[in-house]
Parts: sequence; structure tokens; C-alpha cells
Amino acid sequence: MLLTVASISLQEMIRRRVALLFVFVLPLVFYLARIDVHWQAIRFLSIGVSWAVATLALFSHVGARRLDQRLSVIGASPTALFFGRQLALGAVGVLVAGVYFGLVAVTQDDLPRLAGVALLLVTTVLIGAPLGALVGLAISRELEGALALLSIMAVQLLVDPAGAAAKLLPLWSTRELTAYAIEEHGSGSLSSGTSHFALTMAVCVLIAWGASVLRLRAVRVSPVRVQESPHAASRAFESPGR
Repeated sequence: MLLTVASISLQEMIRRRVALLFVFVLPLVFYLARIDVHWQAIRFLSIGVSWAVATLALFSHVGARRLDQRLSVIGASPTALFFGRQLALGAVGVLVAGVYFGLVAVTQDDLPRLAGVALLLVTTVLIGAPLGALVGLAISRELEGALALLSIMAVQLLVDPAGAAAKLLPLWSTRELTAYAIEEHGSGSLSSGTSHFALTMAVCVLIAWGASVLRLRAVRVSPVRVQESPHAASRAFESPGR
């Protein structure tokens, strides 16, 4: 069932070719805007990848609401529906991450830890997919959900990443993992970045999964009792004597 839902979700996304095109183009805009500064270019690229995947996840979950309801009525597991769709989104996201890892490898050959860039991009994909699902389950309309994601990402870009409040944002780990990838002495940032990533992903997945299961839970309907009217009952009582 999990693979069937993932396959159907992939087919739905492939039909939306223009949306998929923007999923690939959006991170490129972020990267090229600050390509003159390695630190910012790579961090902005990771945020762009996460934003693109989160937006795709938002539209995928909102668009599949009615289909999920029909499938759950005929016995499909809400857990399989949620994680099947997440599996499809993760596959698309990893493909996007792979493309941009190749771009970084070609355009920036002086990075001390090139594998750290791959780790950075994959972690942002794994946060973006459940984050978009969470917003899509909380906000049932695509435009309002997209604006909510825009607000989250705008705050992520504008806030001081060194401040304490920045650690409450979903992509703070990109700061630490970027430092690990491009700084010679940035190995200490690996543990803090991966810890923040793991905690953020777990929170997003658990809340989005729980909301999905709650929304698609079976509702027990009580049997309807048909009450006879007093007039009909009196006629039934009088009829044997006639």
C-alpha cells in the first residue's frame, strides 16, 4: 500500500510539469543571487531547496484531501497514505538535492568538506517535506498555505542566525551544517546541526502524521431509530376490533 500511494503521488506530481519546473528553478535563484559569497550562497541554496520541497508537499497534501478521504473509506490506512506521499516527496527532493550538489561541486572546488554539502541538502529535503505537509494539514487552502510557508521562510532568511530565537526556526540547522561544509575548523558544528535537524524533523513528522490520522479516522455512526407517530400507533391498536 505504501509503494502504491508513493507511485500514485509521483504520477500526480509529474502531471504538474510547470510546478516541478519551479521546484528545480527556485533553489537556483537563491544560489545565483549570492554566488559571490560562498557561505551565503550554499546556505541560501539549502533554504531554497527546502522551500521548494515544502511548497510541493503543501500542494500535494492539499490536493489529495478528497482522494485520501475516499481511499480511507474503502480501507486504506491513513498512515500508509501519509508516509506514501512523504516517500514520493522525498524522492523528488533528493533528486533536486542531487542536481544542486553537482552544481556546487562544479562551481566551488575549494570546499574543505564537499560531502558536507550533500548532507546539508539532504537534511533540508527531509525537513521540507513534513513541514509542507504540516502546513497543508493545518491550512486547507493552497494560497493561504503558500503564504504561511512564505512567512516562515522569510523569517528564516531575515533573522540573525546567531541569535537564540533562531534556534526555534525549522532550518536553523542549515547554519551549522553550512559551517561544517565550508570551514576548515567547522567539524564541531556537525553535532549541533544534525541534532537540531533530527529534532525538527521528528517534531514535524509526528505532528503531521498525527493530524493526518486524526483527520481520516473512522467515525462511528449510530443507527437511526424510526419512531411511529402517536396517530399511527393508535390506529394500529384500534384496527383488530373493527
